Amino acid sequence: MGITKSSIFTARQNKLANMLKALAHPARIAIIQHLVKSEACICGDIVQQMGLAQATISQHLKELKSIGIIKGCVEGTSVSYCIDEKVWLQVKKELEAFFISFKVKDGCC
Repeated sequence: MGITKSSIFTARQNKLANMLKALAHPARIAIIQHLVKSEACICGDIVQQMGLAQATISQHLKELKSIGIIKGCVEGTSVSYCIDEKVWLQVKKELEAFFISFKVKDGCC
C-alpha cells in the first residue's frame, strides 16, 4: 500500500480524513454510542458491554482519543471516558459542511 501524500491536500481535508479514519470501525462507533448513552463510562464497563478483549477496547479508545473525540480521566485504578463536547461539535460541523456542499444536479448517470 502506498504512502498518502497528505501534503497535497488542504489542512481541512486532512483533518476530516483523520476524523473519519478514526471513526471508521464498527467497534469505535459502538463505543461512541455507548458513551453518548451513558454520558461517561469506565473502560471495564465498555469491555463488558462490547464483549471484546480489554486490549482491543484499549486500542480503539486510543484511536478515538487521538482525534480528541473522547477524553479520559483517572478515577482510582480505573479510567473513565466521556465524549469531549467541543470536539464532538467540531466533528458535527465539519460533516455538516461536507454534506451541505453537495447540490443535487440532473445529468449524472
